Amino acid sequence: MTQPSKSDQTRQRILSTGRELVLQGGFGGIGLSRILSESGVPKGSFYYYFASKEAFGCAMLDDYVADYLARIDALTATPGTAGDKLATFWAAWLPTDDTQGIATRCLVVKLAAEVADLSQDMRRILDDGVTQLTSRIADLLRQGAADGSIRAQDDPVTTARTLYAQWLGAAVLAKLSSGDAPLRLALQDTARRLNPTQ
Repeated sequence: MTQPSKSDQTRQRILSTGRELVLQGGFGGIGLSRILSESGVPKGSFYYYFASKEAFGCAMLDDYVADYLARIDALTATPGTAGDKLATFWAAWLPTDDTQGIATRCLVVKLAAEVADLSQDMRRILDDGVTQLTSRIADLLRQGAADGSIRAQDDPVTTARTLYAQWLGAAVLAKLSSGDAPLRLALQDTARRLNPTQ
């Protein structure tokens, strides 16, 4: 496996640093100078890597979606029932002693409303990422019905979209309340909906 070039490493450092800053302050709230300063990259170098702040935002979201889907694919490839895999995915939304949880680090939660009005290209990247994610959830719902670990759904795609929308809403409410009660309610409701014995 070849090592990434120094230029690729620098570009990735800008994207990773930018993602962390955007999670804290939103896309519009973080200036390029701060991203570059915290990336350790000279100010004049930005346009070597990205044509504009919007182009940076698109690359950052592409990178985020690819990482997120890779984690879901890795989870899907683990041993166990589809029900176990989905339960692991939903539980990961909640904070633990070791991690913040998906809800805290989700750029869809953080940016969906902001970028929908700001950039059609950024909106499309997030929307496509959500479509790919809900497709994977729907696949797990089908597999769970087949292996008996999840109650069969009449329309797995619609169920996957509905569940994801519920979790996004719970994540927003959790941010507003500074607590995880909405996420815990979503977890209980999801478990009830998918329980194969009910």
